[in-house]
Amino acid sequence: MTKNELDIADLLDRIGQVVGDAARPVPLHEPRFDGAERDYVLETIDTGWVSSVGRFVNRFESDLAEICQVPYVVATGTGTAALHVALLLAGVQPGEEVLLPSLTFIATANAVKYCDAVPHFCDSEMDSFGIDPGKLDAYLRDIVVLRNGVSFNKVTGNRIAALVPVHIFGHPAKIDELAELSTRWSIPLVEDSTEALGSKLNGRPVGHHGLLSTLSFNGNKIVTTGGGGAILTADPDLAKRAKHLTTTAKVPHAWRFDHDAVGYNYRLTNISAALGVAQLERLPVFVDAKRRLAERYMTTFDGFAGGRILREPSGAESNYWLNTLILDEGCEGLQEDVLQAANDAGFMVRPLWTPMHRLPMFKGAPAMDLSVCESLSARVVNLPSSPGLELSRAG
Repeated sequence: MTKNELDIADLLDRIGQVVGDAARPVPLHEPRFDGAERDYVLETIDTGWVSSVGRFVNRFESDLAEICQVPYVVATGTGTAALHVALLLAGVQPGEEVLLPSLTFIATANAVKYCDAVPHFCDSEMDSFGIDPGKLDAYLRDIVVLRNGVSFNKVTGNRIAALVPVHIFGHPAKIDELAELSTRWSIPLVEDSTEALGSKLNGRPVGHHGLLSTLSFNGNKIVTTGGGGAILTADPDLAKRAKHLTTTAKVPHAWRFDHDAVGYNYRLTNISAALGVAQLERLPVFVDAKRRLAERYMTTFDGFAGGRILREPSGAESNYWLNTLILDEGCEGLQEDVLQAANDAGFMVRPLWTPMHRLPMFKGAPAMDLSVCESLSARVVNLPSSPGLELSRAG
């Protein structure tokens, strides 16, 4: 495919057909507040319960537990905070290595560094953009030595302390295969589900395969608390420890301020949780709208010469957090032209994140062959994906 064979005007016309008469510029993803958000937030203001204690924090955690089908949820101030504490609870120690995709948002890698651990980057596969389990298994067979049932990198001598799959853009990774790998290699699994609330694999919500899992409720997520996150687990002791560490490790007492560990001021506030509770009430509506929007993208781009829309993997029900156009191989040099033309036309599209292994602070970190990640980073364009694009059209 050459520049002359990729009709950018046709591409822009197809985006326009999907978003319709939406006001320009069309955001990549914006929140939708058409439920009880205002009433719940005003209740926290009227009662004065706006900080990290209140009925909405408790309800937000219990509602999430029911939605995600996990016994325990601990709400945090950000998704990054949730990842940080989840890795600590998984036993990650300074100098140890954590396997994660190079194709991810920087929070995943930053959380590893917050533990003074070493990111170890893995390649992706084309069906979901998640970690490729077959390629990872072959790589581990080459670089791992088992000592008393524990995996060590025989090149660096470091323990491999965790595996962190990421459900990219809400598409479930091949988590069953990755969970099996984590068991076989005795590497704890921490599931980064920060983009995948509402997504399912084989009929069950993602977020239950790992020792712990995390969610994000940033302003651009399918459900938002303004900024927030959550730790999910089936282990009551880990849940208790997560709540303790995220509440500055304060020993419970009516008036004393004693602390028994280095803790973190990571708890979600009641005012943010109030927003989140109202948003969770609308989650089924948002997921349905986003899946219908994705279907319109797929229908509209059917037959487009030069690229295809990423579809959910087999057995998955994705929330389609971000709709994704993958340019054909041979169009790598045209990605910037597409991004420029679309943004000039008022469509706030974007590329993938810069792969983690290319960032200056992570250069030199251990990594497997990353050829699929490199290819995707040069060919992906994320399209406007707000649920309101479909809800406004339907209304």
